[in-house]
Amino acid sequence: MTTIHEAFAPVKWEGDSLLLLDQTRLPVETVFLSLHTSEEVWAAIRHLQVRGALAIGMAAAYGLYLGVRNSEAADSSALWNQLLEQADYLATARPTAVNLFWAIDRVKARVQQEGEKPVDALKAAVLDEALAIQREDAEVCRTIGEHLLTLLQDGMGILTHCNPGALATAAYGTATAPLYLAKERGWNLKVYADETRPVLQGARLTAYELQQAGIDVTLICDNMAAMVMAQGKVQAVIVGTDRVAANGDVANKIGTYGVAVLAKAHGIPFYVAAPLSSVDLETPTGADIPIEERPAEEITHGLGKQVAPDGIKVYNPAFDVTPAEYITAIVTETGIFKPEDIRNSKQ
Repeated sequence: MTTIHEAFAPVKWEGDSLLLLDQTRLPVETVFLSLHTSEEVWAAIRHLQVRGALAIGMAAAYGLYLGVRNSEAADSSALWNQLLEQADYLATARPTAVNLFWAIDRVKARVQQEGEKPVDALKAAVLDEALAIQREDAEVCRTIGEHLLTLLQDGMGILTHCNPGALATAAYGTATAPLYLAKERGWNLKVYADETRPVLQGARLTAYELQQAGIDVTLICDNMAAMVMAQGKVQAVIVGTDRVAANGDVANKIGTYGVAVLAKAHGIPFYVAAPLSSVDLETPTGADIPIEERPAEEITHGLGKQVAPDGIKVYNPAFDVTPAEYITAIVTETGIFKPEDIRNSKQ
């Protein structure tokens, strides 16, 4: 039987095409895009039709296959060069989520392992690796959820930010994984979902998928988080991440840093759900993480309606960095770690 978190699968390979759930149309419409080229995948990533670090990585892996499957390369060396071109191209779609680069590198490594096999065999290996990445993602998320669940108790209030959910992964989500597992066990967690301005991933996506799953979820404006904490409605904050630096600093959707500061001020634990593919030991600190800036129209024309004066200057970073000192624990599929010990998660 398909569970609710699996029903939301945003990335599917069917037949000869990649199907992506267009998340810009939710919660009003459920529309799947049928993509056949790497250019279409690049555009879907760039324009947030597929979003969430893990889903972006999966889409990029399939995009690599779409980019080379019709190649007329004469030999393995020629195909490898074409694969590198496609990898460089897809890597430009969004700069912050390290999973994008991780997935691309993993596919490249698989092709290198195949050596000088026939071109068709190498193409098949690219698709096989993309499928493997997606299969493994669901188990990774469930395991993260199991670890997080040991930090929670029935009846708690949980605050989320952005959409670290089933819509952003193969299944379960990262920060939402313990919420789905708690539901399976008969727990009653009370979730407060930040709307997550300016693109409203919390309102459009997290609130939607948790409501559909029968989880007790209440939508709040971002600027209400302090009040619900002060009222004692929140006993833990759980967020996802797009990149974890070697020192334990974490980049996540804009607004996460502010939530972490509020949680510390109110004595509330702040947990980060982070698959190992998001842990980037090559990036020393959060200051070294590239922060994507999004179009001004996301702020000036929210949901298609102009809400700011013509010609106004706009600063629209898509992510912020939460310093390690504000993080209670980072939870990966290998366990629960203090931020300063995140290197141990990959050992």
